[in-house]
Amino acid sequence: MVQEKIDRINSLARKSRTEEGLTEEEKAEQAALRAEYIAEFRASFASQLDHTVIQRPDGSKEKLKKSDK
Repeated sequence: MVQEKIDRINSLARKSRTEEGLTEEEKAEQAALRAEYIAEFRASFASQLDHTVIQRPDGSKEKLKKSDK
């Protein structure tokens, strides 16, 4: 996610905590930006886990297995 979008998420969060609050359009924009941010975070985290290896005390290495949950 580009820094401008992250800055926009933060500015909308700050504005929502003020007395003036957010307009309906800003609330929709905030929800869309948050959803995009979360999707990118999950994809990045999944990629990181795909490349994670566990080293056992005996020196053997094994990749993480996906959970059925």
